[in-house]
Amino acid sequence: MSALSQYIELYDSHLEVIEGKSSEVLNSHRREARKLLEGKSLPHKGEEGYEKTSIEEMFAPDFGVNINRVNIPVDVSLSFKCDVPNMSTIMAFVVNDTFAPSSTLHNKMPQGVIVDSLARASQEHPELVGGFYNGLAQNEKPGVALNTMLVQDGVFIYVPRGVVMERPIQLVNIFNSVAPMMGVRRLLVVVEDGASAQLLICDHTQNSEYRYLSSQVVEAYVGKNASLDIYDIEESSATTARYSQLFARQQRDSQLLVNGVTLSGGNTRNDYHIDLVEDNSKTTLAGMAIASGSQHIDNNTYIKHASTHGMSNQLFKYVLDDESTGAFDGVIYVAPDARFTEAYQSNRNLLASKQARMHTKPQLEIYNDDVKCSHGATTGQLDADALFYMRSRGIPEKDARTMLMQAFMVDVIDMVKMEGLRDRLRHLVEKRFYGQQASCSECAAACHEPQKD
Repeated sequence: MSALSQYIELYDSHLEVIEGKSSEVLNSHRREARKLLEGKSLPHKGEEGYEKTSIEEMFAPDFGVNINRVNIPVDVSLSFKCDVPNMSTIMAFVVNDTFAPSSTLHNKMPQGVIVDSLARASQEHPELVGGFYNGLAQNEKPGVALNTMLVQDGVFIYVPRGVVMERPIQLVNIFNSVAPMMGVRRLLVVVEDGASAQLLICDHTQNSEYRYLSSQVVEAYVGKNASLDIYDIEESSATTARYSQLFARQQRDSQLLVNGVTLSGGNTRNDYHIDLVEDNSKTTLAGMAIASGSQHIDNNTYIKHASTHGMSNQLFKYVLDDESTGAFDGVIYVAPDARFTEAYQSNRNLLASKQARMHTKPQLEIYNDDVKCSHGATTGQLDADALFYMRSRGIPEKDARTMLMQAFMVDVIDMVKMEGLRDRLRHLVEKRFYGQQASCSECAAACHEPQKD
């Protein structure tokens, strides 16, 4: 039985339970997704677009799915002691794939802002959620359709017209169970015209004795003259696999920043599909990956410029050690009518061992001459001269290597706009290079200290 077949069979045999515990907004799309999956299969390694990661192998193990919505308790107060300096966030949790609000989530929430369970929001605000849900996610992709078919909960974030969020929103995704589990996670973010928001997502695994798989689909709408920053930090375990697909659409004069950081994990695949559909839109897409052991990290990007005066900048950096592998596949697409586009893409990689491997394929697809576009990739090892110089000044080799690798990541960290998070990431990266399992989890929520008037 293929990986996809086992989940289709699971859905068909539990159809009444799944739909009975959900809303019509989600159910109508899940039925369509089930039809689209007929006769399909998840991509194997070597197929076009999936050369470096086999999605089939990621989903093949017999992961449990929480069909009956059993409550799995997690003591978040013990597990998350956030000491990000000078930051205070609006915090919520997703335990496996169930939304769990913090005790102070709704304290002083700006008027009209919604941060809530996707399942509950789709029942209480069916027209609002229904107007956006599954509008960007590409269900012709089997991984997306599978998520749409099985999802029962997630997170809905809505920032109404003209509202500027003063505090970042923080979502903490937690895996914890007593058996292998797949978390089917869905995130819908709507930032309306003239609004502004910052979102920090942290992935953690509390119980590393079991295998986990995160199947995540994110849809982000950025309205006219709106701004959205998304910081996505994966810091899980070697037993955790992650398949995340982000779809974003930008309207006129909007700004979108997405910064994905992989500090630790098992097998990671991140897909980014961003459409600049109206004029004067700006996108910054950055990624930082640190891998060791047999860890695998794969980032794929597709930025589509469909209007004039659009601008995008991509920068992805990898540091690979031991027998780890990395992959980057990036596409900049410029449509015939997208005059005066500026688009830049760069992938830079550092191999810290002879066994580490990196595969990179930056690409341009341009159908207009009035543009400024560039792309490139470099892969190398630590600078031997710099290492020799530092050792000749009395710096131990391990410290010298760590300092050089830290310096290599500086420009990705500097793209973080939140000063407290930027400082915290520098600390996490340093500890990661020293081989310590530092985490946003042990550091993740002076973000969530009681608020002052």
